[in-house]
Amino acid sequence: MHRIFRNCLVAGALALVGAPAFAGTVVIVSASSPVKSLSKDDAAALYLGKTTSLPAGGNAKLFDLADSNPLREKFYQAATGKSASQVKSVWSRLVFSGRAVPPKELGSDDAVVKAVAADPSAVGYVDSSAVNGSVRAVLQLP
Repeated sequence: MHRIFRNCLVAGALALVGAPAFAGTVVIVSASSPVKSLSKDDAAALYLGKTTSLPAGGNAKLFDLADSNPLREKFYQAATGKSASQVKSVWSRLVFSGRAVPPKELGSDDAVVKAVAADPSAVGYVDSSAVNGSVRAVLQLP
């Protein structure tokens, strides 16, 4: 009986070791950006079009993932408490009224990392596994 229990424990432990860990969503800036951190409220204000200003000064250039990317929905729920479709509706009103320009949509985490790395005023979000030395994570979301 102990042997069966021990074998089950070992098999379970091996399954956990072999399973990829979910990394999480992070808001990123260029490694050369003066922004060291963003609060959840800062990220929500930027991605809901309430402000274009970065905490360190200057205007942010926002990058978004495509509608088809599942991380987009996760990001908007975690950062703003709204669904991606609700946020899209907010941006439609802002664009129609001429008050704001929506974030530029890119097709992948790698594309967002590349675009953000190239511009010190850029802000984006990606899966944390996509972060490299060219960008800095300034907010970790659940």
